[in-house]
Amino acid sequence: MSSKADGDLRIAVSGKSGCGNSTVSRLVAERLGLRLVNYTFHSIANEQGIPFEEVCQLAEEDSSWDRYLDRRQIELAMEQPCVLGSRLAVWLLHNAALKVYLTASIEERARRIQEREGGEFDEVLRRTIDRDRNDRERYMRLYNIDNNKFGFVDLIVNTEHHNQHQVADLIIAEVSATRT
Repeated sequence: MSSKADGDLRIAVSGKSGCGNSTVSRLVAERLGLRLVNYTFHSIANEQGIPFEEVCQLAEEDSSWDRYLDRRQIELAMEQPCVLGSRLAVWLLHNAALKVYLTASIEERARRIQEREGGEFDEVLRRTIDRDRNDRERYMRLYNIDNNKFGFVDLIVNTEHHNQHQVADLIIAEVSATRT
């Protein structure tokens, strides 16, 4: 799949917590030989030498942390061809060659989060619902982005019907179809 045009190949992958964004983005990047941009509040905490929890608390009180995170993700994505996996990638990486949105039901996402992090299902489900609501409100406030409206993307994949490798296969097939 290598061509002269691959020099501008940037793939944006978004979806809510538990949809498989991180895993699928990593798989696609590895299989296509692209850089993975996965810049998070954990990255900021490491750079600043402060605890992750402190960064999260600061971000709740000051939106400049979110804006810095989002700006830095785009800066990193523009340095070279890559896969950018983030909640807002499909909205913020305007020149992405392919924009992908991953979906799954709230119950399935909570089940995956519970599997990954532990806890009682009902509590994980409640926290996931709260996180979805808080994220949407924050994105609306910061950027006027409604992350429930993603119909403009190139590819929507319901990850309940496919494992992470199958989802990566679908994305790679779409890249191949659009790059030939």
